[in-house]
Amino acid sequence: MPTAQKTLMFLSGFLTSLGSVIVICSMLGTQAWITSTVGITDSISNGSVTITYGLFRGRSTQEIDQGLTEPDKDFEVLGILNNSSQKTLHLVAILFLVLSLSTSLLSSGFTFYNSVSNPYQTFLGPTGVYTWNGLGASFILLTMLLFVGNTQSNRLSGELLEKLYPTVTSGGTTHSYGYSFWLILLVILLDIVTVVIIIFYQKARYQQKQEQRKPMEYAPRDGILF
Repeated sequence: MPTAQKTLMFLSGFLTSLGSVIVICSMLGTQAWITSTVGITDSISNGSVTITYGLFRGRSTQEIDQGLTEPDKDFEVLGILNNSSQKTLHLVAILFLVLSLSTSLLSSGFTFYNSVSNPYQTFLGPTGVYTWNGLGASFILLTMLLFVGNTQSNRLSGELLEKLYPTVTSGGTTHSYGYSFWLILLVILLDIVTVVIIIFYQKARYQQKQEQRKPMEYAPRDGILF
């Protein structure tokens, strides 16, 4: 059975890993990743379209100076994108986020398993926890970079605008990233905290082993012989 100290430390790591799982699930389920405001012109007026979307769903709102505005439109991001580079990068970003979710689940399993037992295999111990959290942080960082690159450089919002409002001409675009996007930083922080907790456990365990060896090192030689 593990010591009380090990149980406490690994349960703390389990809670932070579980926190990463919950946060990533909320990121997948919400659509407040980005809000893009695009200036538009048509044959009779000027205006703007505000598009708020996440990885799967979104909503657009049109505002024009003259004439009738179209009602708000709810849409599926992947559903309205053709086989384009924007859709490909968006799918890759989703894939990396799902991989990060998988590694967080594995980290949760490893930390909980170590809190109730002493695994014989090295990889099932702290090494496995370091591996899964390192991979998870890397995957979700790639998600962040791909999403930003797809919206800023690859004009994902502009592509969505063309599919939603094919009769207008787009102008300048401004982007504002929402809370769902910035939760990426929270996941990275939780992964780092999990690793730090296990490092502290290993450091404390090493110090205890060193203290246990000191009485033998400084014991009289005749006492050791007998």
